[in-house]
Amino acid sequence: MKVFIRFGLLVLLFSCGLSRAQTYEAQLDRSQWYLTSSIFECTLVHDVPSYGTALFYHEAGETLRFHTSVARNVMQPGKAALVIEASSWRPGEGIQDLGYVRVESGNKPLSVEAKRADSMMQGLLQGRAPTFTRKSLHSDERVRLRINSINFAKAYTGYKDCLRSLLPVNFRQVERTRVHFTVDKADLTREDKKSLDRVILYVLADSSVSEIYVDGHTDNSGRRIYNRRLSKARAEAVTEYLSGKGINPDIIQTRYHGERYPVVKNNTKGNKAKNRRTTVRLVRGETLSMPSDDSPDGEIN
Repeated sequence: MKVFIRFGLLVLLFSCGLSRAQTYEAQLDRSQWYLTSSIFECTLVHDVPSYGTALFYHEAGETLRFHTSVARNVMQPGKAALVIEASSWRPGEGIQDLGYVRVESGNKPLSVEAKRADSMMQGLLQGRAPTFTRKSLHSDERVRLRINSINFAKAYTGYKDCLRSLLPVNFRQVERTRVHFTVDKADLTREDKKSLDRVILYVLADSSVSEIYVDGHTDNSGRRIYNRRLSKARAEAVTEYLSGKGINPDIIQTRYHGERYPVVKNNTKGNKAKNRRTTVRLVRGETLSMPSDDSPDGEIN
């Protein structure tokens, strides 16, 4: 539930602490927001002098996040209070309390999840200022990080346009994909095809994907020669589906391994079902090298 504290009450509660606070914020005449956009991510960046940068970041296939990036953290690790303050030119407005945010050590000290990040955006659109308050790392003073709303609305319009063009998935979500098969079969189900369609959508959009490794596997139920043939059929079923949907066959390497690389022991029906699989692994920028003791789809024996 949104909690609003009137300005006078806030002053009464924090006057002692904030009177000694060091505030980091962009001056009104220098406040800028910058949008970087692509089909892979949308980012709104705000420079805060002497502090670092504040970023709203929305990656394809993920939810909105907010974080700060600094060369040197000035806040003590722990919990920072997050409120949305009234603007300096409308000081009588209420203040929205968004609770506490964890302060981490390192160069990304503050990170806010989607729901509260969206509340911060809405506050900025209303001309208000999301503000983090935490004890200084080096003294007993309080440190305040205040995010200025000047010029935010214009950048936000471009951000909304960017969101509409985002892919529904990102690289991490499709980098390793696995489809499973019924006993003695190499047929793709509707669900298998839906999973592979996500891979295809991403690969067709990202020219940096240089290799696709398709690896077929079986459980240990059959003879070794039979299992190898079956794993080959399973791998080829996936390769044919990928290339049939527009993936360049020259970047696909199709391999088959029979029962050699189980992900779990073949000691139950459920475990055998997990081992009847074909995996698809994407590589960007360079060719994958395969450790001799590891499964080719990245699963340790």
